[in-house]
Amino acid sequence: MTYELETQIEELRAELRNAVDGAERRQIQAELEVAEEELAIATTEMHGLAEAEPPF
Repeated sequence: MTYELETQIEELRAELRNAVDGAERRQIQAELEVAEEELAIATTEMHGLAEAEPPF
């Protein structure tokens, strides 16, 4: 899942670099922020699962 999010983020960054219209830039920026937040959550969850103590 994180690979797909990382790919999406890179694509959105490329779109943002090439966007000319202000409204389009704002929309792409918003989508980029959501994708970055989703990646942060997914990464945190993965680390949490890896660091979880085994049940007693």
